[in-house]
Amino acid sequence: MSSKTSYYTKEGLEKLTKEHTYLKTKGRADIARQIAEARDKGDLSENAEYDAAKDAQGHLEAKIAQLGNLLSNARLLDENNIDTSICSILSKVTIKNRKNGTSFTYMLVSEEEADLKAMKLSTQSPIGKGLLGKKKGDTAKIKTPAGEIEFEILNISA
Repeated sequence: MSSKTSYYTKEGLEKLTKEHTYLKTKGRADIARQIAEARDKGDLSENAEYDAAKDAQGHLEAKIAQLGNLLSNARLLDENNIDTSICSILSKVTIKNRKNGTSFTYMLVSEEEADLKAMKLSTQSPIGKGLLGKKKGDTAKIKTPAGEIEFEILNISA
């Protein structure tokens, strides 16, 4: 398992904690019930439902272990202490595509918290990596799957 420290917003850390707790309680109870029901159906050597439930249990336990590892290395960032002079994790960055003129505002977050629909961009993504350390007014030339794109940093806020 990885021991890489990840930084989270309060909401992101709460979501991760809730999912971990849910899987350890309700998730495990549901799997145990499925295994018991399948076991009641007879011969385990030819019981596909039992095999499927045991397989699901293995996946559940792996997910619980993964979330536990993430939580043990998770650090909560105080959004009030964000340095708005440079692009960093939890910065809200307004960028403008210099080619087509479109502007977007993204919050730079950990990989686990990334959600493009919520305008949360991973610091591990090509654009996120390219923005880190840049200042307002800088131009970031970023290699993306669609080719190199130039973004102008219009604003950085907390």
